[in-house]
Amino acid sequence: MKISVVIPCYNSEATISKVVKMVIEELTKREYDYEFVLVNDFSKDNTFGKIRELAEEDSRIIGLDLMRNFGQHNALMAALNHTTGDYIVGMDDDMQTHPSQLPKLIEKLEEGFDVVYGVFPSQKNSAFRNLGSKFNEVTSRIMLGRPKSIRSSSYWIMTRTVRDEVVKYTSFNPYLQGIIFRTTHNIGMVEVEHFKREEGTSNYTLKKLINLWLAYWNYSVIPLRVSFFLGLGSCGIGILSAIIIIIKKILTPDMPIGWASTLCVMVVFSGLILLMLGVIGEYLGKVLMCMNNTPQFIIREALNLPGRDER
Repeated sequence: MKISVVIPCYNSEATISKVVKMVIEELTKREYDYEFVLVNDFSKDNTFGKIRELAEEDSRIIGLDLMRNFGQHNALMAALNHTTGDYIVGMDDDMQTHPSQLPKLIEKLEEGFDVVYGVFPSQKNSAFRNLGSKFNEVTSRIMLGRPKSIRSSSYWIMTRTVRDEVVKYTSFNPYLQGIIFRTTHNIGMVEVEHFKREEGTSNYTLKKLINLWLAYWNYSVIPLRVSFFLGLGSCGIGILSAIIIIIKKILTPDMPIGWASTLCVMVVFSGLILLMLGVIGEYLGKVLMCMNNTPQFIIREALNLPGRDER
C-alpha cells in the first residue's frame, strides 16, 4: 500500500519540515510506503529552500515550485497531477491538520468509502472564520450538491480512482470539494482533533475567501436561477404596485402622485437589473478565461520528478 501526501505550502518555512517528518513517522510505524508532493505556492519566505532540503534527504519527497501565487486549490491540483499512490491524503502545512490524526482517516477509508474527511468537533479559529465556515457549509450544500450529512475540511483522504477523475478537471479556477462532490457521494467522515496553528496566522484574507466562494459558481447554475426569480418577483411587485396606484387614483382622483415614490421604484428595479447583469457577467468572465486557456498552475522547478509529465 502506497500513500501519497499532498501539501500546498505558503510561507511555511517554520513548520513544513516538522509536518513531513511527523507524517513519515506515522506511516512507517504502520509499514506503509509513501511519497510526498509539496507545492510551494510562491511563498515570500524560504519555504522552497526547506522543501529542497527535504527532497535531498528523501527521494520520495517531490517538490514543485509555482511561478506565481495560484491559490490553495490550484496548488492541490498541481500536486494531485503528480501522485502515484493507492490513497492520496491532503493536509495543511501549519500543523492544524495534525499528522497524529492520519491513521483515523486511513482506517475510515478502508471501510469502503471513496473519500473521507477529517472533521473537527471544535475548531481553533476566530469567530469570523467559524461563521464563514458555517456559511460555506450551507451554500455548498445548495450549490454543489454536497450531501446534507457530510461536512468537509482541508484534511481528507481519497482513493486512486477518485484522484484519476479529479485531475481530468483543467479549468483555471478549481474548487476541489466541488469536483469531489460531482465525482462521488460515497463519502465518509471521522472526527479528528483540531490543533492550534504553530506559527503565524491564516493566509486567507476576506478577499481570498470571497474569491474561493465564487469558485462554487464553476459547478452550479443556482445563481442564474436566483437572479431569474428575483427579476420575476420584482416584476410582479412592480405590476401589483401599478395596479394599486391606478385603483387609488380612480377612487381618489385628487390623490397626488409624487416623484419620490417613482424614484424609489426606479432605484430598486435598476439595482435588481445590475445585480442580474453582474451574475451573468461573472459566468461570462469565467467562460472567457477558460477559452483563453488561463493556466491552472505553472511549475517553475520540480525536485525528484524525473520522467513525469509536467504542465
